[in-house]
Amino acid sequence: MRIAVINGPNLNLLGTREPALYGSETLADIEKRLLAVAKELGVELTFSQYNGEGEIIDAVHALRGKVDGAVVNAGAYSHTSLAIRDALVGVRIPFVELHLTNIYAREPERRRSALADAAVAVICGFGAYGYELALRGLARTLSARVNG
Repeated sequence: MRIAVINGPNLNLLGTREPALYGSETLADIEKRLLAVAKELGVELTFSQYNGEGEIIDAVHALRGKVDGAVVNAGAYSHTSLAIRDALVGVRIPFVELHLTNIYAREPERRRSALADAAVAVICGFGAYGYELALRGLARTLSARVNG
């Protein structure tokens, strides 16, 4: 099973960007932990991070037929980008939407997701640990679909 982990704008700054809100773990720390979980689950992972909306869309298009699912933290684009949602739906990649913070306890403009209705699940508020929860949940869901 192959799963892509797609990160959006400013997630390259994890560890230094508002650590009281986003934690002190870097994106590299998260990826290292996910690789260990993936090994346990027998999952092959790919990682990417883009600051531009178009770059994310191009990356999603490139995944067509290459992965079984995705963990997507589109950052602030989660709240505004129908284009990213449409790309994920268009290439028929089951995905889990992920947020480090509880978006429903934040500013009003962050309480809406353009991706959620198309996602297999939404995980928010667990910090970096949310990535592991998303990966485990998605792998289990994809496996259940294959095994009936």
